[in-house]
Amino acid sequence: MPEYLILTRIEELKEGGYLAKSDDIQGLIAQGRTIAETIEIAQDVARKLIESYIEHGDPLPLN
Repeated sequence: MPEYLILTRIEELKEGGYLAKSDDIQGLIAQGRTIAETIEIAQDVARKLIESYIEHGDPLPLN
């Protein structure tokens, strides 16, 4: 699978943990207890989203 650079914002949540979102690919949202865990989850979500687009023959919604 090719590599993609997807810009992702990570913010600290008031109730604890972190939230990652991206404007580059719709639906990329991930939450974790630590920044490292949040990044790992976000990478997995991005991979699954991209695989789904490719599997269905849809163009990638990357900005």
